[in-house]
Amino acid sequence: MNTDNVEYTTFTGWIEPPNDVRTALKEDITCEVAVVGGGLSGMSTALRLAERGRYVVLLEAEFCGHGASSRNAGQLAGAPGGDIQLLNLLYRKKLPSIVQFADHAEHHVENLIKTHDIDCEFESTGNVGVAVSRGQMGRARRVAKILQRAGAEAEYGTSTELGIPRGFLGGMREATGGIMNPGKFTMGVRRAVLSSGARVFEQTPVSDVTREGGHVVIRTPGGVVRADTVVLATNAYGGELAITPEHLSVPIWVVEVETEPIDPARLAALGWASRAGLFTQHNFMENYRLTSRNTIVFGVRRIERGKAGPLPTKEPDPGLVAELARAFATRFPALADVSVARAWGGWIAITSSWLPLAGRVDDNVFYSIACNGHGLAQAPYLGSLIADLIVDGEQHEDLAALWQRKPKFPRPMMMGALGLRTIWAIDRFNDLVNGSRRNARRGSAPVS
Repeated sequence: MNTDNVEYTTFTGWIEPPNDVRTALKEDITCEVAVVGGGLSGMSTALRLAERGRYVVLLEAEFCGHGASSRNAGQLAGAPGGDIQLLNLLYRKKLPSIVQFADHAEHHVENLIKTHDIDCEFESTGNVGVAVSRGQMGRARRVAKILQRAGAEAEYGTSTELGIPRGFLGGMREATGGIMNPGKFTMGVRRAVLSSGARVFEQTPVSDVTREGGHVVIRTPGGVVRADTVVLATNAYGGELAITPEHLSVPIWVVEVETEPIDPARLAALGWASRAGLFTQHNFMENYRLTSRNTIVFGVRRIERGKAGPLPTKEPDPGLVAELARAFATRFPALADVSVARAWGGWIAITSSWLPLAGRVDDNVFYSIACNGHGLAQAPYLGSLIADLIVDGEQHEDLAALWQRKPKFPRPMMMGALGLRTIWAIDRFNDLVNGSRRNARRGSAPVS
């Protein structure tokens, strides 16, 4: 696979930046609720609060949707993220509630798209945890059974039964969910927020959040916001504020890559009839999905932990892009001659439990993390649930399932540089011995 002419970007490959970026805060203001962070979580919180008549201020360091909200693979998941077998082992009693939250989150996003008439190329295809080997097929079968017991609509089957490329043996299909252009979706939510009663200040980095008397005080370079209540919706960037609970999450850099346009006849020959988004059963998944522009977006495979201090805005490492290209050629041998057109990356947040969570630092400072690789669905829903809690004073049952009574979290295991490298090496060793390359070649052979 050719990577000689890749367009590397510090933003996203899905869309261009907006041309109507709002001005920075240049005054001192007082409001009922202030939201820090303009990703899908923060925008959804502010939008819901404005719809319910609250005077809300939204502060974003760049422009709304600048972060991972618009940089992901665009696979809208209806099931929990993380290792389902491990979650079942550690949180068996809690898993049905987490499955319900994930399912409701997906439906919430579909309703958001309809309510605000967001053209984001959404296709209700479901997503498939694909298997590249017999061992992964066994894992997919076990995961399907766990999810079914927990109340999810999950289906186990062969590649033909699931309508996925024949280069994969089969897998586990999550019926709820689909694929979309996450950039267009994010900009659609941004337009809804800008049209609401919320006051939005972009280009406004927050330097400090403190409590003074009965207010929460937010300091920025151009002004101060005093709010009765504050919502921290900073996700991967939360560690840059001292008020954020220690070990709340780990910032992780992930990369997505897009091919050049591919002849529709060649795509049809893959057997990808369902058009479902795909993610492999590796410890660090590989994701693959078709787009409306006849390309394939793929990524992850190897991840990088962020260091202390402000997270940098950067381009993907060409070495990782080349590695992703080699993986693509292995999974799709018939398309090994296709070139990579563009690559981008973004910072996501991973919790130590791999579960979404929410809570309070103090009575009037809320926080949440709804990423773990599934933020496209879960962040908007969690933001809306927190907004309703602020207005009503009561927790929805889905929010109660995620609620942390105390803002104390364990140090994440295996998330240091050595741990991440070890996990990656295990995945690569398994690929060497599990016959995945042979399986892909055999499955991709022309059907006689």
